[in-house]
Amino acid sequence: MGYLEKAKSFGDILILGLNSDGSVRRLKGRGRPVHSEKDRLKVIAALEAVDYVTLFSEDTPLRLIHEVRPHVLVKGADWRENQIIGARETHSWGGKVKRIRLLPGRSTTGTLKKIKKCRD
Repeated sequence: MGYLEKAKSFGDILILGLNSDGSVRRLKGRGRPVHSEKDRLKVIAALEAVDYVTLFSEDTPLRLIHEVRPHVLVKGADWRENQIIGARETHSWGGKVKRIRLLPGRSTTGTLKKIKKCRD
């Protein structure tokens, strides 16, 4: 089971918050994102596990989390729960936080490093 399928299994619907291009650029630096927010939105929206996808332009999804008030907030297991934006708020309204183990070698950052290594 993949990351999004696992996230979907925790509830009835999966709403995915996607960083805007500006947000990704501020967080990841020059040359990012690799694909435009428009293209990323189309791809994510087409995935079977995803019921809704929305863009957020802030550096964190906290405003979106307050608006959606998820019953389950899902994040990669590379984050400790006390580091997850919105975890405290989700717990405050009776929700749960789930951490999912990431699949090795599947990050954009890792892929870009491999490409750079091949070029060098």
